[in-house]
Amino acid sequence: MPLNIGGTGLLIIILIAILFFGPSKLPQLGKAIGSTLREFKAGTRELIQSEEHAPKVTKESNE
Repeated sequence: MPLNIGGTGLLIIILIAILFFGPSKLPQLGKAIGSTLREFKAGTRELIQSEEHAPKVTKESNE
């Protein structure tokens, strides 16, 4: 289910964030979100690579 957020929706979200957190906290919040996403992507990439290199378990080899 993709999120279809247009320019207006993004602007509204930014305005709400400014009102809620204040303009001085937004750079810190953006940095924290960016580092969290970076770590999540790296973890996902590692998981995919480990799955590709793991030995395949078939029904026949289990018995």
